Amino acid sequence: MGILGDSLEKATAANTTRPIPKSAGAQMRFLVKQHKGSTKAVAQLLGISQRTVERYVKDQIKRPRKVLAARIEREVRRRWQPKVLQKARRRAAQTGGITIETRARFGFTAAPGTTDDGRIRLITQHLPPAYAAQLFDAQAAGATEQQLRNIAAEGLQEIYFKDRGRRADGLLVEFTDIDYVEMDF
Repeated sequence: MGILGDSLEKATAANTTRPIPKSAGAQMRFLVKQHKGSTKAVAQLLGISQRTVERYVKDQIKRPRKVLAARIEREVRRRWQPKVLQKARRRAAQTGGITIETRARFGFTAAPGTTDDGRIRLITQHLPPAYAAQLFDAQAAGATEQQLRNIAAEGLQEIYFKDRGRRADGLLVEFTDIDYVEMDF
Protein backbone atom coordinates (compact mmCIF):
# COMPACT_ATOMS: atom_id res chain seq x y z
CA MET A 1 0.00 0.00 0.00
CA GLY A 2 1.14 3.58 -0.51
CA ILE A 3 1.45 6.59 1.73
CA LEU A 4 -2.26 7.54 1.59
CA GLY A 5 -3.46 3.98 2.12
CA ASP A 6 -1.12 3.53 5.07
CA SER A 7 -2.27 6.83 6.54
CA LEU A 8 -5.92 5.74 6.25
CA GLU A 9 -5.14 2.45 7.99
CA LYS A 10 -3.22 4.25 10.73
CA ALA A 11 -6.10 6.70 11.28
CA THR A 12 -8.54 3.80 11.43
CA ALA A 13 -6.37 1.90 13.93
CA ALA A 14 -6.24 4.99 16.16
CA ASN A 15 -9.96 4.50 16.84
CA THR A 16 -9.57 1.21 18.73
CA THR A 17 -10.78 1.13 22.31
CA ARG A 18 -8.28 -1.46 23.60
CA PRO A 19 -4.59 -2.01 22.82
CA ILE A 20 -3.56 -5.01 20.72
CA PRO A 21 -1.92 -7.98 22.50
CA LYS A 22 1.70 -7.24 23.42
CA SER A 23 3.56 -10.55 23.23
CA ALA A 24 4.23 -12.47 20.04
CA GLY A 25 2.51 -15.54 21.51
CA ALA A 26 -0.66 -13.61 22.35
CA GLN A 27 -0.69 -12.00 18.91
CA MET A 28 -0.21 -15.39 17.24
CA ARG A 29 -3.01 -16.94 19.33
CA PHE A 30 -5.27 -14.08 18.27
CA LEU A 31 -4.48 -14.69 14.60
CA VAL A 32 -5.07 -18.44 14.96
CA LYS A 33 -8.41 -17.74 16.65
CA GLN A 34 -9.35 -15.37 13.81
CA HIS A 35 -8.63 -18.15 11.31
CA LYS A 36 -10.84 -20.61 13.20
CA GLY A 37 -7.95 -22.51 14.75
CA SER A 38 -6.06 -23.07 11.50
CA THR A 39 -2.34 -22.70 12.12
CA LYS A 40 -1.79 -23.57 8.47
CA ALA A 41 -3.77 -20.52 7.29
CA VAL A 42 -1.83 -18.23 9.64
CA ALA A 43 1.45 -19.73 8.43
CA GLN A 44 0.51 -19.00 4.81
CA LEU A 45 -0.61 -15.49 5.77
CA LEU A 46 2.72 -14.71 7.45
CA GLY A 47 4.97 -16.68 5.10
CA ILE A 48 6.35 -18.99 7.79
CA SER A 49 6.01 -22.69 8.54
CA GLN A 50 3.03 -24.17 10.33
CA ARG A 51 5.35 -25.58 12.98
CA THR A 52 6.73 -22.11 13.71
CA VAL A 53 3.18 -20.81 14.25
CA GLU A 54 2.50 -23.70 16.65
CA ARG A 55 5.68 -22.89 18.58
CA TYR A 56 4.64 -19.23 18.97
CA VAL A 57 1.17 -20.31 20.14
CA LYS A 58 2.74 -22.54 22.83
CA ASP A 59 5.18 -19.75 23.81
CA GLN A 60 8.17 -21.90 22.85
CA ILE A 61 9.41 -18.98 20.74
CA LYS A 62 9.05 -15.60 22.40
CA ARG A 63 10.83 -13.05 20.19
CA PRO A 64 10.36 -13.01 16.44
CA ARG A 65 12.86 -11.32 14.16
CA LYS A 66 12.00 -7.71 13.33
CA VAL A 67 10.53 -8.37 9.88
CA LEU A 68 8.25 -11.11 11.17
CA ALA A 69 7.27 -9.08 14.25
CA ALA A 70 6.18 -6.21 11.99
CA ARG A 71 4.18 -8.60 9.78
CA ILE A 72 2.46 -10.18 12.79
CA GLU A 73 1.60 -6.78 14.28
CA ARG A 74 0.26 -5.50 10.94
CA GLU A 75 -2.03 -8.52 10.55
CA VAL A 76 -3.25 -8.26 14.15
CA ARG A 77 -3.98 -4.53 13.75
CA ARG A 78 -5.86 -5.24 10.52
CA ARG A 79 -8.18 -7.66 12.35
CA TRP A 80 -8.36 -6.01 15.80
CA GLN A 81 -11.81 -4.78 16.89
CA PRO A 82 -13.46 -4.83 13.45
CA LYS A 83 -16.86 -3.64 14.70
CA VAL A 84 -15.37 -0.66 16.53
CA LEU A 85 -13.35 0.33 13.46
CA GLN A 86 -16.30 -0.14 11.13
CA LYS A 87 -18.43 2.08 13.38
CA ALA A 88 -15.72 4.79 13.41
CA ARG A 89 -15.42 4.70 9.60
CA ARG A 90 -19.20 4.85 9.20
CA ARG A 91 -19.38 7.84 11.57
CA ALA A 92 -16.65 9.64 9.59
CA ALA A 93 -18.32 8.83 6.26
CA GLN A 94 -21.79 9.93 7.39
CA THR A 95 -21.35 12.80 9.83
CA GLY A 96 -17.79 13.55 10.94
CA GLY A 97 -15.64 13.78 7.86
CA ILE A 98 -11.88 13.38 7.80
CA THR A 99 -8.97 15.72 8.52
CA ILE A 100 -5.93 15.59 6.26
CA GLU A 101 -2.60 17.09 7.20
CA THR A 102 -0.04 16.96 4.43
CA ARG A 103 3.12 18.52 3.14
CA ALA A 104 3.23 18.08 -0.61
CA ARG A 105 3.69 19.87 -3.90
CA PHE A 106 0.53 21.43 -5.23
CA GLY A 107 0.42 22.66 -8.82
CA PHE A 108 -2.52 24.15 -10.67
CA THR A 109 -4.14 24.26 -14.05
CA ALA A 110 -6.01 27.54 -14.22
CA ALA A 111 -6.78 30.55 -16.38
CA PRO A 112 -3.90 32.19 -18.30
CA GLY A 113 -1.93 34.74 -16.33
CA THR A 114 -2.21 32.92 -12.99
CA THR A 115 0.63 31.41 -11.00
CA ASP A 116 0.40 27.71 -11.66
CA ASP A 117 3.92 26.67 -10.66
CA GLY A 118 3.80 23.87 -8.14
CA ARG A 119 5.20 24.55 -4.71
CA ILE A 120 5.47 22.71 -1.43
CA ARG A 121 2.65 23.56 0.95
CA LEU A 122 1.76 22.45 4.44
CA ILE A 123 -2.00 22.03 4.59
CA THR A 124 -4.27 20.86 7.39
CA GLN A 125 -7.86 20.69 6.17
CA HIS A 126 -11.04 19.02 7.36
CA LEU A 127 -12.90 17.38 4.48
CA PRO A 128 -16.66 16.70 4.57
CA PRO A 129 -18.07 13.18 5.05
CA ALA A 130 -18.56 12.67 1.30
CA TYR A 131 -14.80 12.63 0.71
CA ALA A 132 -14.22 10.35 3.70
CA ALA A 133 -16.80 7.94 2.25
CA GLN A 134 -15.09 8.06 -1.17
CA LEU A 135 -11.70 7.32 0.38
CA PHE A 136 -13.02 4.41 2.47
CA ASP A 137 -14.99 2.93 -0.43
CA ALA A 138 -12.01 3.20 -2.78
CA GLN A 139 -9.68 1.61 -0.23
CA ALA A 140 -12.14 -1.24 0.39
CA ALA A 141 -12.40 -1.80 -3.38
CA GLY A 142 -8.61 -2.12 -3.63
CA ALA A 143 -7.92 1.25 -5.22
CA THR A 144 -4.39 2.16 -6.23
CA GLU A 145 -2.37 4.84 -4.48
CA GLN A 146 -2.98 7.17 -7.44
CA GLN A 147 -6.76 6.76 -7.17
CA LEU A 148 -6.65 7.59 -3.44
CA ARG A 149 -4.42 10.57 -4.23
CA ASN A 150 -6.93 11.80 -6.83
CA ILE A 151 -9.79 11.65 -4.32
CA ALA A 152 -7.75 13.54 -1.71
CA ALA A 153 -6.67 16.10 -4.35
CA GLU A 154 -10.28 16.63 -5.39
CA GLY A 155 -11.32 17.17 -1.77
CA LEU A 156 -8.50 19.63 -1.10
CA GLN A 157 -9.22 21.37 -4.40
CA GLU A 158 -12.89 21.92 -3.59
CA ILE A 159 -12.61 22.75 0.11
CA TYR A 160 -9.21 24.43 0.50
CA PHE A 161 -8.36 26.00 -2.84
CA LYS A 162 -11.83 26.75 -4.24
CA ASP A 163 -13.34 27.50 -0.82
CA ARG A 164 -16.43 25.37 -1.56
CA GLY A 165 -16.98 27.02 -4.94
CA ARG A 166 -16.71 30.63 -3.75
CA ARG A 167 -13.50 31.36 -5.68
CA ALA A 168 -11.03 30.03 -8.26
CA ASP A 169 -13.64 28.61 -10.63
CA GLY A 170 -12.10 26.18 -13.11
CA LEU A 171 -9.02 25.48 -10.99
CA LEU A 172 -7.61 21.94 -11.18
CA VAL A 173 -5.14 20.90 -8.46
CA GLU A 174 -2.25 18.48 -8.93
CA PHE A 175 -1.23 16.69 -5.71
CA THR A 176 2.35 15.39 -6.13
CA ASP A 177 5.68 14.89 -4.31
CA ILE A 178 4.02 13.97 -1.02
CA ASP A 179 6.41 14.39 1.90
CA TYR A 180 3.93 13.07 4.45
CA VAL A 181 0.19 12.63 4.97
CA GLU A 182 -1.59 12.15 8.28
CA MET A 183 -5.31 11.58 8.52
CA ASP A 184 -7.66 11.66 11.47
CA PHE A 185 -11.37 11.15 11.93
